[in-house]
Amino acid sequence: MEKTKGIVEAEISKALTHWEKNYLGRGSVSVKSDIVRDMVIVVLKGILTPAEYSVCQDKDGLLSVKTNRNNLVESGVEELKEIVFSITGHEVVSFYTDLSTQTGERIMLFKLSEDLQSQFD
Repeated sequence: MEKTKGIVEAEISKALTHWEKNYLGRGSVSVKSDIVRDMVIVVLKGILTPAEYSVCQDKDGLLSVKTNRNNLVESGVEELKEIVFSITGHEVVSFYTDLSTQTGERIMLFKLSEDLQSQFD
């Protein structure tokens, strides 16, 4: 049976949650992945700890948390790319991420070598 778009999106969400727990020591509260043309967009909610929210009350703390969290994710980017490749069969040509210290959400965007969405249409 061929995988549907929803199944692939769910597999990516599950794999990234597993990566977070193993690599970062804790996972997000929820993860949602969407395939849009040649991109996989992942929204991870609830990634900050209560202590990190407290530190984010001033600009220096906010920048510190963003920098530290981004450095942690970037240090594992090759593993993240391999996870997405293993599920989609498409090479990840670029990776982008940002974190909102107000909502505790992280956005990850994986730009693929080909249009993945067209395989499901």
